[in-house]
Amino acid sequence: MLSDLEIAQKAQMKPITEIAQSLGLSSDDIDLYGKYKAKVSLEVLENFSEKPQSKYIDVTAITPTPLGEGKTVTTIGLSQALNKIGKKSIVCIRQPSLGPVFGIKGGAAGGGYSQVVPMEDFNLHLTGDTHAVAAANNLLAAFIDNHLHHGNKLNIDPFTISWPRVVDISDRALRKIVIGLGGKTNGVPRESSFDIAVASEVMAILALTTDIFDLRARLGRIVIGYNKDKKPVTAEDLQCAGAMTVLMKEAIKPNLLQTLENTPCFVHAGPFANIAHGNSSIIADQIALRLSDYVVTESGFGADCGMEKFMDIKCRYSGLIPSCVVMVTSIRALKMHSGKYKVVAGRPLDPGLTSEDVEAVEKGSENMIKQIENARLFGVPVVVTINLFASDTDREVETVRRIALENGAFAAEVSEVWEKGGEGGRNLAEAVVRACDEPQDFRFLYPLDIPIKEKIEIIATKIYGADGVIYEPKAEEGIKRFTDLGWDKLPICMAKTHLSLSHDPKLKGRPRGFKLPIRDIRPSIGAGFLYPLCGEMSTMPGLPSEPAGNKVDIDHQGRVVGLF
Repeated sequence: MLSDLEIAQKAQMKPITEIAQSLGLSSDDIDLYGKYKAKVSLEVLENFSEKPQSKYIDVTAITPTPLGEGKTVTTIGLSQALNKIGKKSIVCIRQPSLGPVFGIKGGAAGGGYSQVVPMEDFNLHLTGDTHAVAAANNLLAAFIDNHLHHGNKLNIDPFTISWPRVVDISDRALRKIVIGLGGKTNGVPRESSFDIAVASEVMAILALTTDIFDLRARLGRIVIGYNKDKKPVTAEDLQCAGAMTVLMKEAIKPNLLQTLENTPCFVHAGPFANIAHGNSSIIADQIALRLSDYVVTESGFGADCGMEKFMDIKCRYSGLIPSCVVMVTSIRALKMHSGKYKVVAGRPLDPGLTSEDVEAVEKGSENMIKQIENARLFGVPVVVTINLFASDTDREVETVRRIALENGAFAAEVSEVWEKGGEGGRNLAEAVVRACDEPQDFRFLYPLDIPIKEKIEIIATKIYGADGVIYEPKAEEGIKRFTDLGWDKLPICMAKTHLSLSHDPKLKGRPRGFKLPIRDIRPSIGAGFLYPLCGEMSTMPGLPSEPAGNKVDIDHQGRVVGLF
């Protein structure tokens, strides 16, 4: 069996100019980055503004296992399948971080015969957007410490500075550091930290901005800490936002690539889904919606994480309304959610996960039922898709299909896009087309003009199924401060584990009888949301004992091997 990378390297790619032409774009609309990738000018939005918007599909999932359940594969495969049935489609996804690529997860370009190519470029530097984010982030960090060194005219309280430096590599040794050591000429000593680049607020801003001027304004609103009068200090106060914008002027343009079947793909932005909002850029979606009949995008992790943020944050800022939600599940994930089996990344699967166990599937389907319910809260039709593995039996598949339809799904179809590409998603594509033609009844989960606590409690009880919320003193202090500063009208971006509907990754299935603890709440004023922390959340991953990067190398022909 060929690896994903070997399949990708055998792809018959078209020059990206041909992909652009298929969308109606001219050479003036794109900037080439080699033969197979390009950036798309933001002027395209204005040039195609008279065209009607296409159908807008968000691919989400049940609560994932550590192995992932094929959400990106399904996203790409569905877009290919829509083209197979005569619907012009574009897929819009995030760019992966180098941390997971060289850590546990490996590549993130899809898999099998539903991938984005060139796969190596997609997973590595692409056109340098993440490096631009890191440079802008670190420029602001340098301005902060330079300001302290040269007299601190803004009277910044160093103990309140929350702006970290970033690097797009998983490096746990940088989580907590001391800077400014070595004497007076080396700056002011203080504690600081590093995050992974995709956790930067600058990345969240890139994903939520709508044009270069909005980007400039959002960067200016970034809060780096407070002065000794407890007033917020911003990037604008430090006169850094303009330079940050200049560093981001190319990164704001979406990247155009293609799938193995030459379906156009926009790859743009990559915010974390358990810390930030976990969705690709608004700009890419807006452009794609003018150039096709259907746009398939993907929100990170399960419906309780990325999908809720897609609806309540991304759609709120973009003004776009989704036509349909596709809920990815798998038999093995549902078995794990029964509590009967355990999955550990890098270790052999429990034999029970690859043997028929209808009872475990039924019990684990409680998670799917809740995630369907979560999507229906927004008034959007849900199509469940079962990402098929060779060990799945007909009885198990029919059990999932029955339970999904009995609990509010518009349709439930098997997906074989990993093995068969777009051909393996024809039935899914047909179901999605029918779902997109259903009457629209979209609604947000909460209004913005209610108190911060009320928004948090709506998410906790309605989406996670909690009995209530417990606020620790630090969270209470933050909620009062942010309300006094007038930030209480912002949407909420919950930071919690992606491995459970609750805050506790050990609670599988559909947890009940728990209260959600909020230990802290932090502002992302530039991005435009507040993020409560449910338990300990690391913004700098560490590498495992055997990193995926161990296998990455160059072969005797100079080709990349071992990427995934």
